[in-house]
Amino acid sequence: MPVATLVRHRMFAIGALAIAAFAAIPALAQSAAQWPSRAVRLLVPVGAGGAADALSRNLANGFSQFANGHALVVENRPGAGGTIAGAAVAREAPDGYNLFLADVGPNAVSHTMAQLSYDPNTAFTPIIHAVNLPAVILMRSTLPYTTLAEFIAAAKQQPGKFNYASAGLGNWTHLFMAHFNSQAGIDQVNVVFRSGAEMVTAVLRGDADTALITVSTGLGQIKEGKLRALAGIAMRPMPQLPDTPPVGKTIPGFDVSVWHGIVAPAGMEPALVARINGIFNQVLQDPAVRAALTGAQAADIVGGTPQQFDAFIKAELKRWPEVVKAAGIKPR
Repeated sequence: MPVATLVRHRMFAIGALAIAAFAAIPALAQSAAQWPSRAVRLLVPVGAGGAADALSRNLANGFSQFANGHALVVENRPGAGGTIAGAAVAREAPDGYNLFLADVGPNAVSHTMAQLSYDPNTAFTPIIHAVNLPAVILMRSTLPYTTLAEFIAAAKQQPGKFNYASAGLGNWTHLFMAHFNSQAGIDQVNVVFRSGAEMVTAVLRGDADTALITVSTGLGQIKEGKLRALAGIAMRPMPQLPDTPPVGKTIPGFDVSVWHGIVAPAGMEPALVARINGIFNQVLQDPAVRAALTGAQAADIVGGTPQQFDAFIKAELKRWPEVVKAAGIKPR
C-alpha cells in the first residue's frame, strides 16, 4: 500500500476514534446524572456501635432523598486496621455502587505497617471529606491521676504498666495514641478491640487503663464520672467538654484530627465523581443530618470538592508514615 494511502487510513482511524470518544461524553454525563439506579453499598472499616458507624448511618439516613430514592446500605467490615474493608472496595468496579468510609488508617498509613493488597496512593477515587470528629484521651476513673501531666509522670515512672485500648494496628485509635506515647516519652501496651464501643467497655471494666476515642462515643460515661477525660487531641475547643484541655497544652505542637470521608475505587469517570460528591454535599447540608452530626456526634462538617479531599489525603499520606517511623511502630 502506498505510504500516502496508509497515512490517510491511519488518520481516518484516529479521527473515528476521536469522534467516538467525543460522542461518548454526553452519554457518560447522562449516565452520571441518573446515578444511582439501585442501592449503594458503603463499607465501614470498624464494627457497629462506634463513631464511624454512627456517622455512616447518619449519612445513610439523609441519602435517599437526594439519590433517586435509593438507599445507602451500611456494611460493617472490621479488621486489620480497616484494610480488609479497604481492600474489598479497591477490587470493585468504579461504577459508584461500592463506596468506602475512609480514614487515616486504611487510606494513609496502614501500608507502612503491613503488606496490603492495595496501594492507598492509587487504589481510590476521593469523593468528599465529610467530617472531623473531636476525640479525647480518657482513663478509667478508679486511677488516681486527674490531669494529663500527672498520668504522663506516673507512666514514665512505671514503663509498660499501663495499657490502652485500640481498634486495631493502624486504626487511628492506635496510631494517634502511639503518636501521643512517642511525644510524651511513655510506654503503654496496646490491647486490641473491634470498635470504639468495645474500647469504652474495656476501660469501664478495667481491661484497659486508657483509650483515645471520639467525644460522642464516651461522652455519657464521662458526664456520669465513670470515665475521666484527660485531654482533647486537637487544639480546637470542644464545646461538649469545655473544661478538658488539649494535649497541646502539655505537649506543645500536638494537634491531630479524626477525619472521615467517602472514597470509591480508582478510575471513576469525573462526571460520576462530581455527581456523587454533589449528593453527599447535599446530605451534609440537610438539617436533620447536620443536627445529628453536630449534636450527638459533635462533628465538624467539612464537605467541599473531590479535588480538596484529594489534596488532603495526599498530605496525610506524606505526614503519617513519618510519624509511624518516629513512634517506632513495627510492621506486622
